[in-house]
Amino acid sequence: MTTPRPWSRGRAVFQYDGNARRLVKDLKHGDRQDIARGAGPWLANAGRDLWGTNVLLAPIPLHWTRLLARRFNQSALLSQAVARTTGLPHCPDLLIRPVRTASTRGKGREARFAQLQGAIAAHPKRKGQMAGRHVVLVDDVMTTGATFSAATDACLAAGASDVSVLVLARVANGP
Repeated sequence: MTTPRPWSRGRAVFQYDGNARRLVKDLKHGDRQDIARGAGPWLANAGRDLWGTNVLLAPIPLHWTRLLARRFNQSALLSQAVARTTGLPHCPDLLIRPVRTASTRGKGREARFAQLQGAIAAHPKRKGQMAGRHVVLVDDVMTTGATFSAATDACLAAGASDVSVLVLARVANGP
């Protein structure tokens, strides 16, 4: 199955294996928020050809219940670190996750895309910030691209002129 990507360009720092996998897991589940600060320059370097005029950085959102349980959004920490490194504008709540979805871990491609359909939306008070802008979405790991697809669809529906994705690690056997 081939699923077209709605974003225009994507960049990753690492392939999701070995030390990179441990790094992402420590950030996400090991409460190692310091990793995000250190990853800012790596992400900024990997995304350097994405920077242009009218760029807005934004993280992949968490549903509020997951944010409460984890106490932080690792994607927001990463996008903030990129903004700090590059000086680009950053909107940590550009997108929201109004639908609580189960973990996609262990699910196949079709199930992931189906589950995330409509699960991410533009924040009602931030829609205007996207109009005519190039939004660069930031996340910790990309597996199938389903989350980025849902987020990209939300950005384009809110008027973004272009969307790119930037990720700390990319699963090699994804799309």
